[in-house]
Amino acid sequence: MGAAVTPWSLKRAGLRWLALAATLTLAGCNAEWVNSRDRFIQANTQPPGPNYKAEIIAFMRTYLNDPVGVRDAFISKPALRSLEGADRYVLCLRYTPRNASSKDSLVLFRDGRLDRIIDAARETCKDAAYQPFPELQRLTR
Repeated sequence: MGAAVTPWSLKRAGLRWLALAATLTLAGCNAEWVNSRDRFIQANTQPPGPNYKAEIIAFMRTYLNDPVGVRDAFISKPALRSLEGADRYVLCLRYTPRNASSKDSLVLFRDGRLDRIIDAARETCKDAAYQPFPELQRLTR
């Protein structure tokens, strides 16, 4: 003789299926999160392309209130560094805007392209091997 089918046993079976579906859904979300994290890490470890200086010039033209008159511009080579919990390509930028004091900035790259610039990076860039960056000094409006 088989087990009797009662409303309670049907409800328990439904709850089991619901728990299984929820588990599978969450597993799918976790897999997507892991894939997103992996894409983020890989995007940060792609080196900047050969035109990274041109990207910086284009950005600085809009970033500076008055791009004319920049002097004492220096740049370091892009290097892979641990920053914000991940390895990413960064470089240091030092320049003196017109009628202002010297600035040290950290340039961050993502997917091989300029992502953003962080100001006040003097401590982070203290050991940078700077080279002249005359292209920044020739900025115009």
